[in-house]
Amino acid sequence: MDKHSPAKVATLADACRVEQPKDRQIVLVLQGGGALGAYQAGVYHALHEQGIEPDWVIGTSIGAINASLICGNPPAKRLDKLKEFWSRMAYRPPFAVPAWSGVSDTIAYWQTLLRGIPAFFQPNAGAFLGTHVPLGADSAGFYSTAPLEQTLNELVDFSLINRGKTRITVGAAHVRTSQMRYFDSRDGTIGVRHIMASGALPPAFPAVRIDGELYWDGGILSNTPTEAIFDDNPRKNSLIFAVHLWNPMGQEPGTIWEVLNRHKDIQYSSRVASHVARQRQLHHMRHVINEMTKLLPDDVRKTPEAKALAAYGCPTVMHVVRLLAPQLENENHTKDVDFSPASIRTRWEAGYDGTMRALSAAPWEVATDPLDGVILHEPDAVLEAAE
Repeated sequence: MDKHSPAKVATLADACRVEQPKDRQIVLVLQGGGALGAYQAGVYHALHEQGIEPDWVIGTSIGAINASLICGNPPAKRLDKLKEFWSRMAYRPPFAVPAWSGVSDTIAYWQTLLRGIPAFFQPNAGAFLGTHVPLGADSAGFYSTAPLEQTLNELVDFSLINRGKTRITVGAAHVRTSQMRYFDSRDGTIGVRHIMASGALPPAFPAVRIDGELYWDGGILSNTPTEAIFDDNPRKNSLIFAVHLWNPMGQEPGTIWEVLNRHKDIQYSSRVASHVARQRQLHHMRHVINEMTKLLPDDVRKTPEAKALAAYGCPTVMHVVRLLAPQLENENHTKDVDFSPASIRTRWEAGYDGTMRALSAAPWEVATDPLDGVILHEPDAVLEAAE
């Protein structure tokens, strides 16, 4: 990571600070994806190094956990807390695993499932006695996440989250109604159980009860919580770094092993492209309405009909920068449970490098059509096309 010279870093930081409009908020949107979340830590590392701190962090599952580590610490301590968390997540097997192609990954995967990760989750013995053994709604999971709760309480200052300047929003699925619920520090108090609920992926982890209601991992309903910012009220000019851990594009699978991997990518990429396309259409219409109402004569503009139409208009501009985690060599469907030190380090570095490339290109500073309300930037895709 030291390959970026201090001179270049300073130039990037100055460019971002000078060229951004004063009213533009910086938003970080973090998907769920287990061990893949180390990529998100690398993204924040690069932003932090450039002097760019988010005004708002939105996360689901591991994204919510990373969000709490960012928002629950002052800027000077955020990177250290992220490093400490991911150091605790790094799984070191109790015995050497043979380095045979494909075999080592499988053995490590089963070791993680059977033993858990000390700072994250541990096996729930009762759950392994049979699928019909009564465990109770608050304990119905193959693992207990009590270790994660302790880890978060040690690394996150929740009082800072609730009095700090950085807004946090985490998504969870309401078990009884199948409705998505976003817990937002702007609207209420955020505690460790809100973060736990956002990451309570069934059947591995039990649901988490908040105000008498049970919640599961928000990723089972919406793993890419960009809707939280698009639906926010009031809307603001925004520079959104949307960090995606699951690749929506992929090759046709030819084996069951490949099917399992591709299935996960499709399931958890959450139809990102269609969501953004729909929001681009919607915000384009809002900008058109906004411009049309300016052309109306004063007497017409004051009519109830014109006022009702104008209410649908919106002048805000949202730049969405998609940062997509790359696929590693020999990656398979166990990748989200691969907490090996090497994989965590590789994904962290990939997030850092990808974000540095995006900041260097800064496509959001280029003039755009005034009728566009949502502009999607995919820096790595542009670079690949140019090569």
